[in-house]
Amino acid sequence: MEFRGASVYDQEDFLSNYMMRRSRKDSPNNAIENPIMYELIGDFQNKSLLDLGCGDASFGKELLEQGAAFYTGVEGSEQMVASASRNLTGENSTVHHETMETYSYPTKTFDLVVSRFAIHYVSDVHSLFQSVHKTLKDDGKFVFSVQHPLTTSSFISKQSGDKRGNWIVDDYFLEGERKEPWIEQIVVKYHRTIEHYFKALTNSGFSVVDLREGTPQREHFSNEEEFLRRQRIPVVLAFSCTK
Repeated sequence: MEFRGASVYDQEDFLSNYMMRRSRKDSPNNAIENPIMYELIGDFQNKSLLDLGCGDASFGKELLEQGAAFYTGVEGSEQMVASASRNLTGENSTVHHETMETYSYPTKTFDLVVSRFAIHYVSDVHSLFQSVHKTLKDDGKFVFSVQHPLTTSSFISKQSGDKRGNWIVDDYFLEGERKEPWIEQIVVKYHRTIEHYFKALTNSGFSVVDLREGTPQREHFSNEEEFLRRQRIPVVLAFSCTK
């Protein structure tokens, strides 16, 4: 069986295994993507934030504890929404059980829109980026990360296991749907080039002010072997854009 969007996170076995992997100190989320996102976001004190594909809203809780004014999460998984609601109890926040495609974006409402490792589940980024542009205040910022296109181009190399030592890059310029074997399930993602992301952003009215490919930094890893392995191929692509 294959899963689209957030639906796979409503599978209990998948979710428990995912959360276990996600919590590892040396996971790409924690050791690579998290420091980049904080750096690209910059100052968020007293600002209103929208988080697309917010998961359990752990990130939102962190931002609120560090001075964000108000946090809005959008999440398609029922189980993740339940976890997010528990995490955000008593905070200046709200979580919508919607996908980022179906959410009704209010006009000029947010200072900052973020999305972490979620937009590669979306088939039409052009419409999404236009909605994000609409919902940002003037001079607002959009910061997001996706799985790097070098890793979404082909999943053939995953046949050797998740902790593989070599990666096959193939069909890079053939964009579209990819089916990834992940945590004993098949998850549908969308492969697109870096050029595609850039053009979709600029055509939606954004100025791209920074781009990162997740260069590993030793201080964020507890394991030397994992640090060295992560220097072989990029797994993160992150953009910082302004309206």
